[in-house]
Amino acid sequence: MTPAPPRPFTLERLRLQLTAWYVATFVAILVLLGGGLFVAIRGQLADQLDRSLADATAAIARAARTRELEAATARGQVVDAVEELRIPDRELYLLDTTAQPVVPNEAPEWVRAAARDAAAGGAVQLDHETSTERALRIRAERFTLASGAVMVAVATADKVELEDRYASLIATFGGAAAIALLLVAAGGWFLVRQSTRPAEQSMERMRRFMADAAHELRTPITVLRSRADITLQQPRESAELTEAVRSMNAEARRLGRIVDDLMTLARADAGERTLTLTRTSLDDIALDAAEAARAMADAKGVSLQVKDFDEAWVDGDPVLLHQLVMILLDNAVKFTPSGASVTIGVGVQGGSPRVTVSDTGIGISATDLPFVFDRFYRGDPARTRTAGESDQNGGAGLGLSISKWIAEAHGATIQAESAGGSGATFRVTFPAASAEPGDAQLSGS
Repeated sequence: MTPAPPRPFTLERLRLQLTAWYVATFVAILVLLGGGLFVAIRGQLADQLDRSLADATAAIARAARTRELEAATARGQVVDAVEELRIPDRELYLLDTTAQPVVPNEAPEWVRAAARDAAAGGAVQLDHETSTERALRIRAERFTLASGAVMVAVATADKVELEDRYASLIATFGGAAAIALLLVAAGGWFLVRQSTRPAEQSMERMRRFMADAAHELRTPITVLRSRADITLQQPRESAELTEAVRSMNAEARRLGRIVDDLMTLARADAGERTLTLTRTSLDDIALDAAEAARAMADAKGVSLQVKDFDEAWVDGDPVLLHQLVMILLDNAVKFTPSGASVTIGVGVQGGSPRVTVSDTGIGISATDLPFVFDRFYRGDPARTRTAGESDQNGGAGLGLSISKWIAEAHGATIQAESAGGSGATFRVTFPAASAEPGDAQLSGS
């Protein structure tokens, strides 16, 4: 018989399992706690019953001694005294040392047996079950009158009193436990949902990331395959072949950049990218990045201007900081039309170094602005590249995500501002550098 396939894993199923374990753990705690409390309270209730029976036999002895002092005839007066004694829910007996009943005139054999044991041993406490299945608790105690006569006082109580109190205790505890279980189940479900929400968001981001990555990788792979098939279908002149290979090379480079960006983000998510923090001149890094990006800007006819440069020191990884500024400059140039300008500046405000990259390009709509740092996000159609378009104006939508990771790994904040259609400004604000230069090793996350 073929075993049934395992049920697919779902977050909802995980939540139900965690809630069930949570409730089961609480039930186990309640059972242990309730069992312990029941044993302890049962012992206390039994002790209370025994003490009440001891008080009853003591009351019989006191009544007998009091009447003896007041009467001339001890026997008759003792009988009268005990007959007058009444204790609710208790049966009282007075016997002599031979277990002969004095008050009342008759006593069951099990009462007389208890009296004999008490006459020999001083006091006894025992349980007895009658023929009518009544469970009784008995206390028999020997005492001596002033005249020297030895008597035995016997008091009995029906243990149904204890059973009623046990039942009341169990009912109270059971009701409280049921309410507690309902609250625990509801609270456990809420806590499980709250605790798994980051995992749910992470899984959702992972699913979206994988889907977007597959989409981005499929485009250059499709282009490469199509152009290779077309090239191989028929003989071509040298110039045509060179152009086809050049086009395929451009797609391969784009594919390589996407893979590199994916690897960078994957290592960042796994915390495998180590940052070497040193006291670094942010203005020098920005100037170097501007010089490197100038050729790209000139090729597109975009003016790259350097303005408002102040000395600014940060604790950072020079390689990653250079990559951060290059991403911002590349993004600005990419979406700025020919004849427009891109500006980069470095300054210090309130003791915090900051680098600012502004452009006069197509801008970012208010709808897209909150998502520009999301992976693969390119809401504006002008920012979307389709197969067959030049790589010049398109991207995989990973650069700004990497820039955000680099900024956060340095304890910095990155912000985007734009009024749609009139350019965009990206600003990265760093914490103040340490007073003295130094090196530190931190793991990026």
